[in-house]
Amino acid sequence: MYIQVGMYVAFYLVINNVLIGSRNMNATDSTPKGLSPLSLLKLLAYSCIGIFFFFVPIDIGGKETIPLDHIVSWLRKDFAQAAEIYAVLAVLAGGAYPFVTGKWRVSKTQTVLSIFKVLGVITALMAFLSMGPAFLFEKDMLPFLFSKLVVPVGLIVPIGAVFLAFLIGYGLLEFAGVLLQPIMKPLFKTPGKSAIDAVASFVGSYSIGLLITNRVYKSGQYSAKEAAIIATGFSTVSATFMVIVAKTLGLMDVWNVFFWATLLITFVVTAITVRLFPLSRMDDTAEHRETEVFEHSRFKQALLEGLEVASNADSIGRNILKNLKEGMLMAMSILPSIMSVGLCGLLLAKYTPIFEWIGYLFYPFAWIAQLPDPMMVATASATGLAEMFLPALIAAKSVFVVKFVVGVVSISSILFFSASIPCILSTEIPLNIKQMLIVWYQRVALTILIASPVAFWAEQFVQ
Repeated sequence: MYIQVGMYVAFYLVINNVLIGSRNMNATDSTPKGLSPLSLLKLLAYSCIGIFFFFVPIDIGGKETIPLDHIVSWLRKDFAQAAEIYAVLAVLAGGAYPFVTGKWRVSKTQTVLSIFKVLGVITALMAFLSMGPAFLFEKDMLPFLFSKLVVPVGLIVPIGAVFLAFLIGYGLLEFAGVLLQPIMKPLFKTPGKSAIDAVASFVGSYSIGLLITNRVYKSGQYSAKEAAIIATGFSTVSATFMVIVAKTLGLMDVWNVFFWATLLITFVVTAITVRLFPLSRMDDTAEHRETEVFEHSRFKQALLEGLEVASNADSIGRNILKNLKEGMLMAMSILPSIMSVGLCGLLLAKYTPIFEWIGYLFYPFAWIAQLPDPMMVATASATGLAEMFLPALIAAKSVFVVKFVVGVVSISSILFFSASIPCILSTEIPLNIKQMLIVWYQRVALTILIASPVAFWAEQFVQ
């Protein structure tokens, strides 16, 4: 109720302020073309709908989360069988798509990914039909991948894309961009509108954030460097997934500390990596760069730019269809990779020493931080490259400080082969696997160093 009242009050104040300003500008014949009551209504009404579905938690049936998550949870609960059938069909379509369109021939990377997508089709059918070797059906193998990752991601991407039409199509992105320029540019070297991408990832899904980033990059509003920074620095797993990580590690007693520490550390690490190779060397030219010099106050300029976009926007129906199409294509691209690459990572972590070997790259950082079991931290952190949930599984029975650091690493590292890396590769953002591996290493090493003193401090709350 308070949120609704606040929205109504804000709605009135903005209308009043803008219309008064409009009358004043009319007196001098300098009214911007986009400034009209209809444009203002579209900006406020559609943006409020988008904000509500992505950012406003509501309580339904004792569960408090954002409306988008409620919709996905409802579909998974009441239409569980249908959701699984849809996920399998999406995987099948995603496996066939590169070969139907010929994209599998575009590059060696695409060829390899296309092969993995075929493997994803096979493993998805095995999971759905419960057919295959017994060791693949242990609870942390195919059942985990299919039910905990493929089905929810397959639902949230296209459904989220529908509501993206409200969030990004009617001026909110431009409005926020102008207001947040003073913060985003100095810290992260990105436009102000990238804050929307970051929040969308954190409260919704990394795939939603990447969907926004890709849309804005293709429109020429982000440079290659800015899109890469956002994709590798802001596209974190959702707050909902953080709860799963915290529960697995037994950190719910210090949930608030874990949540805010992870959020802060993630963005501190991003602020550092943008100043390191390879992100610092990427092309920083954009076709439609944000305006840096304003004729009016920052708020007024932000409002005017938002109104201009709202006045020229397509109808809501056309925007929804366009976003739904892109969401379905992204879901088709992501899901087969989750099944194949994710399964490979799980098998390697469980039956080979490869992640232990990779872990030696992080051992010096864990040792410098004086963590109780540096090799455990190093190995668990390395497994996050395959799937972000693996570190939590490996460190679940360790001491508090180790669990806390590993939990933060699993979120802050952002890049992993079961989902986010294939998702980035499926976009137009010019990042290759080598570049993402370098960024991943930087993020993990920095997170271990920064999160360790926080973990020692947080330990006092569980004693």
